[in-house]
Amino acid sequence: MIQIDLTGQVAVVTGGSSGIGLATAELFLRAGASVAICGRDSERLAQAEASLKTQFPQAQLLAQTCDVLDADEVAAFAQAVQARFGRTDMLVNNAGQGRVSTFTDTTDDAWREELDLKYFSVIRPTRAFLPMLRDASSPAVVCVNSLLALQPEPHMVATSSARAGVLSLIKSLAVELAPQRIRVNSILIGIVESGQWRRRYAKEAQPGQSWEDWTAELARKKNIPLGRFGKPEEAAQALFYLATTLSSYTTGSHIDVSGGVARHV
Repeated sequence: MIQIDLTGQVAVVTGGSSGIGLATAELFLRAGASVAICGRDSERLAQAEASLKTQFPQAQLLAQTCDVLDADEVAAFAQAVQARFGRTDMLVNNAGQGRVSTFTDTTDDAWREELDLKYFSVIRPTRAFLPMLRDASSPAVVCVNSLLALQPEPHMVATSSARAGVLSLIKSLAVELAPQRIRVNSILIGIVESGQWRRRYAKEAQPGQSWEDWTAELARKKNIPLGRFGKPEEAAQALFYLATTLSSYTTGSHIDVSGGVARHV
């Protein structure tokens, strides 16, 4: 495994209290970076902070409750990072969940909520941390997006549409910010293990059916070529690559982390 030393650098991860965000924070801390995470749920955030401090007792870590859809809270989070660390080198925008709905049953309010979440979970943190990123030596913004951006599903019409728009936004940001040396990329995830899937397993699994067997069966039904769900750390590794100088000549691009589900060439 390629090693990289991020000592002296600062990584910010939104939605960092669980899943992909938490796994990404772990990778940054392991590489020596100072890390700031945020999340909406204060209890879950405190649990994540305690877990990270147990794993990395000497780590420079900031955890702050923040709703990325609240401009004031995002600004306060950026100010806290500035006060604590004085800089930001890498920003990982990781927020948002899928909405199951068709065109027929998606209300106007649901459309607005979905578009607001997908767009502004990228726009507001990027805007807030941009001044610090401009001063970094190798600045990068990486966004967690979905394969739905390229391969829409009719039962997730609003999410698919919003994800496609975010892919376009990321490309536009990459072009606009390139003269400032700020790289902007994304990952496109398929099904990745999460608390939401664990809850479904608890509700739907047959008696005695293991998590591995249940997810493997579901993966077969969903035609995932690798035959399983992705793991948060697998998505995190792709984010880490795009956020660091390991990908120093890559911007406006994306990495497919879907287990082979993508059908496009």
